[in-house]
Amino acid sequence: MDPKRELTSVDLAALVREFGTYEGAKVDKAYRYGDDLVRLKMRDFDRGRIELLLEVGEVKRAHTVAQERVPDAPGRPPQFAMMLRNRLSGADFAGVEQYEFDRILEFTFERDDGTTRLIVELFGQGNVAVTDGEYEVIDCLETVRLKSRTVVPGSRYEFPDTRTNPLTVSREVFAHEMEESDTDVVRTLATQLNFGGLYAEEICTRAGVEKAMDIGDADEETYDRLYEAIERLALDIRNGNFNSRLYRESADESESADDDNNEDRANDDGDTGRVVDVTPFPLEEHDEAGFDGEPYDTFLDALDDYFFHLELEDEEEPDPTSQRPDFGEEIAKHERIIEQQQGAIEGFEQEAENLRENAELLYANYGLVDDILSTIQEARAQDRPWDEIEARFEDGAEQGIEAAEAVIDVDGSEGIVTVDVDGEYIELVAHDGVEQNADRLYTEAKRVAEKKEGALAAIEDTREDLKDAKRRRDEWEEQDGKPGAGDEDEDDEDDDRDWLAESSIPIRENEPWFDRFRWFHTSDGYLVIGGRDADQNEELVKKYLEPGDKVLHTQAHGGPVTVLKATDPSEASSSDIELPESSIEEAAQFAVSYSSVWKDGRYAGDVYAVDSDQVTKTPESGEYLEKGGFAIRGDRTYYRDTPVGAAVGIQCEPYTRVIGGPPSAIEGTAETTIELEPGRYAQADAAKRLYRRFRDRFEDETFVRKIASPDRIQHFMPPGGSRIAEE
Repeated sequence: MDPKRELTSVDLAALVREFGTYEGAKVDKAYRYGDDLVRLKMRDFDRGRIELLLEVGEVKRAHTVAQERVPDAPGRPPQFAMMLRNRLSGADFAGVEQYEFDRILEFTFERDDGTTRLIVELFGQGNVAVTDGEYEVIDCLETVRLKSRTVVPGSRYEFPDTRTNPLTVSREVFAHEMEESDTDVVRTLATQLNFGGLYAEEICTRAGVEKAMDIGDADEETYDRLYEAIERLALDIRNGNFNSRLYRESADESESADDDNNEDRANDDGDTGRVVDVTPFPLEEHDEAGFDGEPYDTFLDALDDYFFHLELEDEEEPDPTSQRPDFGEEIAKHERIIEQQQGAIEGFEQEAENLRENAELLYANYGLVDDILSTIQEARAQDRPWDEIEARFEDGAEQGIEAAEAVIDVDGSEGIVTVDVDGEYIELVAHDGVEQNADRLYTEAKRVAEKKEGALAAIEDTREDLKDAKRRRDEWEEQDGKPGAGDEDEDDEDDDRDWLAESSIPIRENEPWFDRFRWFHTSDGYLVIGGRDADQNEELVKKYLEPGDKVLHTQAHGGPVTVLKATDPSEASSSDIELPESSIEEAAQFAVSYSSVWKDGRYAGDVYAVDSDQVTKTPESGEYLEKGGFAIRGDRTYYRDTPVGAAVGIQCEPYTRVIGGPPSAIEGTAETTIELEPGRYAQADAAKRLYRRFRDRFEDETFVRKIASPDRIQHFMPPGGSRIAEE
């Protein structure tokens, strides 16, 4: 039996019951990992910190996790995570419901400024849609445009068509649904009654009905036994009568599945056998199959352990007794860890910066914050209860008092007041003054910065492990006498590989110095970089423009400074290099495509090119240059009516990454590309469409999720609306 990777409708019905115990918890912060995992950090009065994971990718799950298993916070939060924080920080968890008997959970959060719903789709491609109280979609991980339903920002969320709910169906409707079938009993329960394969078999076993019985042979007594088994199952779920189980293969079965490996497999808790399922109550089907069932007090705890061990087994170390170690997987693992550590470092930097900014906001709004703290301290000095203080602030807010309106939450148990200062939610220790609270934030920022230093040391250790793995790989190849021991041979082998058909593609990352700019390599191999904003335009001219380079710019307002590099900054610059005309033309197309020409929906524009020594930051007498602007001395070479053109592709060697730029430049470098043209889809929406196209093209879908998320694709797209050229 393959391990379960998606929760069933029965699982979700049980989850809703257990999630109800967390109603009233407050949301602290939201995170997004990759393109299919959302995490909510919450606080509960009785339980303390609560971590909720919602995953809608290859694995589809929704459950709480132990704090020690929470993934490290990613780097700079993407737009989706920031939107969630703005809508949910300080909100109360008001409950969760399952839509009909479908694999959809609807989480509701309440705040004074409105209701927010997270609708989690745990079927098909999976999705998380964020809506307001009226079900208008604010944002979603995946846009859906089908004949039957639409889920796009700005529209009303549409649920899938209603299906029969077997847990609430009447005896008459049950018999009607069964009689409408033309197959056997178990398949009818699985499809017509929507139980799915496992629970359809379980119902048959509990009812003592032959699974393969033809529906035409089933009589009223058969229907009675089946319906009674369903009613008992529904009653257990409604009453929360769970006796959860985590199922593993028996030790003997695990060993036999491991080819010739005779060593016992054990996880870190000393349990043998790989995990295969987790259920809210014992299943006779699994007992008959010989699986070992481990009891749990709650279904949420069982889910946490199950998916934790499932992930460990998916990433299990290669077998040291095999003929050849899987160096590729070991190297890919170290590279994944480095990526996570880099994300953690960026996260520490962002967190420390946010803490410092919040401290500065307290000083910038000193009078407002001092008024709030003084009011609380005076009330507490008069022995007024916290509930009365909170009610006083609520009354003041209704009267339009600025200080009262800024108070978001009063937590008497912790002596904490949460305030809204210029759109930032800041927790204040009520008995301290403004200066003490600001100092606390500065101290916390310093502590976070120290964590960053520890992460920097850890990443160096991982890089050493990566280097050691590569060294051992090369030694193995050399001792084995196989061709391909050196990098050149590996590159030759890569040239012949059909990357789209590969079932597992190793991640080989490279972070070039120019990655934060817009960039591409011309078909002749020259680097072109462009600014994303005025600050980067300024930086390019001041820091990276060297003799021999070409500078290109559109006649239209709002274009990036585009530099065609003759040499790398690490090389000696030279004005003797003659740049190919083909590279200049590609750079011109790049300049016009990433300017306002594309954003305005036009298909061509004028571009001029000059040598680097014609560009200066010194204006003419009496003139003024804005940030990002520059002056040109001498003649310009014009490229009239340069057509816009942009493509996004995925490169597989020598590095795995998303690239973008003029189609003629990237088609020879990327394994697969998608060409764009100005269109009606917003940039984020178009990026999600490209992501789905790429995912369908690669056999290894996990590879696409790891290196080509919609956010990363969007990084290489022109500003404004786009559409796929062949559509």
